[in-house]
Formats: sequence, structure tokens, C-alpha cells
Amino acid sequence: MASDPFGRAVRDYYLGELEEPLIDRDGDETREHSIEEWYFGEYQRDEWFESWLEGPLLDMGAGAGRDTLYFQEQFETIAIEVSEHLVETMQDRGVDDARLADMFSLREHFGRNRFQSAFALGTQAQLAGSMHGLRQFLGDLAFVTTDDATVILHGYAPELEVTKDIFAYREDPTPGLAYRIFHCEYDGEIGRTLLFQLFSIDRLREATVGTSWEVSEASYGHPESEGESNTWLAVLTKA
Repeated sequence: MASDPFGRAVRDYYLGELEEPLIDRDGDETREHSIEEWYFGEYQRDEWFESWLEGPLLDMGAGAGRDTLYFQEQFETIAIEVSEHLVETMQDRGVDDARLADMFSLREHFGRNRFQSAFALGTQAQLAGSMHGLRQFLGDLAFVTTDDATVILHGYAPELEVTKDIFAYREDPTPGLAYRIFHCEYDGEIGRTLLFQLFSIDRLREATVGTSWEVSEASYGHPESEGESNTWLAVLTKA
């Protein structure tokens, strides 16, 4: 199994075996990863968010399965993660269909028109790493979804001044773009470096040009956010 301090730490927390914190590191700067808060709280109902989703549903980057556990009670829901530890944790928690799969290689795992809707909460879509990577992701997402599908993506908003305060932030001279770069450490294990390209809502709209998608709705915030937001939510529908 490849190095996976993040997945190991989340699983150890679930098993009650976490003896030291999961650390995010950007050079000399560190922060403690909030496992309980971010992955093991209860899903907070949001009528607007849920109104866009139908089954079969794909939960991309499902973490410990918090959201999947709610939506699978409504309709067929498949959760994917790149960590075997997280997939095992989701299965132990009662997720009906948790699979080891990368959201950036969807065609390798699912056939055409498999899903009616999909979402990625937690800014994972910005792990596409570049605008070219984002367009490739949107193409793959179009392939595995129906002609009338809806998708909700969540990302940090580099166009907002407050976003500059987030951990591991890097500026980009191009308007509407920025980066985050960091890795996780746990129990002597060091994870791979994570490169997020942060893109604004307008940059997302540009990325959909020439794809099957268009941005139908977008707003700042998150279903669980409080105070001034540094993220956006965008609804994509087939053009």
C-alpha cells in the first residue's frame, strides 16, 4: 500500500486508536488536521443543495462517508476515494457502495451515463492541478453522467481577499487563480505533496467552454459555513 498518512489517521480515529495528531505541513508552517470536525460530524440538511441531486449519485472524494450515509437513504449513491483506509472506514460505517477510485480517472471505473448527478464537497476538484486538468476532469465527468445530469463542485475562491489567509496559500499573477501546496504527516509517515490550483467561479465558467457543461448557479459559501466565506459552490448542468 502506498504511503497514506491521511487515510491511516482518519481510520485510526474511527477505530479509537489515534494517539497523535494528523499534521498538514507547508515548509516550516504546520496545522493540525481537524479529523473529527471535518469527517465525523453529522450531515447538515440543505434544501438548495439537495434540490440539485438525484440518483444514481456519485460522491467524489467521500472522506469517511458522512454525506453518502445520508444520501444512500434517498437513492443509489456510490462513494469513491483514493485511500484504501478510507474505503474500509466507509464500509465499516455502513456505506453500501464505497469504491477505491480516483475522481480524475472516472472513465477507468464507470461506464457512459452511469450517474444522474454527482458532487465533490471539500475543494477536491481543485486537485485537478491546472486548468487543462480541470477541463479533462469535466470531460470525464460528462462521459459518466446522463444528458440531463447535474453536478455540484466546491472550491476556494482566489478572487476573495479573505482566501489569502488559508493554509498553504500561494498567489498566482493570473487573475482568478492561486495555488495551495502542502503534505500530510502522521506517525512518522509523510504523504505525497498535494497541489491545488484554486480557480474562481469565472475561471470555472471559462473552463466549461467547449465541454458539455455550463455553470447554471453559483454562490459563495458552503452548506455548513459560518461567517465570511472563502469558498464557492457551483451547479453545473449539461449545456
